[in-house]
Amino acid sequence: MPVLGVGGIFVKSADPDASKRWYQEVLGLELNSYGGFDFAHADAAHAFGEGARTIFARFEAGSDYFEPSEQTFMINLIVSDMDALLERIAASGTALIGEPQSFDYGRFAWVMDPDGVKVELWEPAKPAA
Repeated sequence: MPVLGVGGIFVKSADPDASKRWYQEVLGLELNSYGGFDFAHADAAHAFGEGARTIFARFEAGSDYFEPSEQTFMINLIVSDMDALLERIAASGTALIGEPQSFDYGRFAWVMDPDGVKVELWEPAKPAA
């Protein structure tokens, strides 16, 4: 297959600097020298084995899954320690959207970024030993 994965997600912002600060302060992302955020595929693969993957999916136009965002897309970020990140989010004063949920394939929580984009946080299930 010639397409190997997602090489980036690029989003317009009314205030890119404020949005970048939010991702740094609330979610703990580190800004790279190009002004974006890097995610090493090897880090996710090391932590979650085959459970580490990028999902590219289409939803029906009328889906309510991205609500309360009015955007036509949502960002899903893989996290390594949901409990620590939820503590960080609470300390920042950022509200969760709904309650965190657990499934056999991982744990999920949701927040809105400053640009009104719903961010889904996903801690994949640990691979069986």
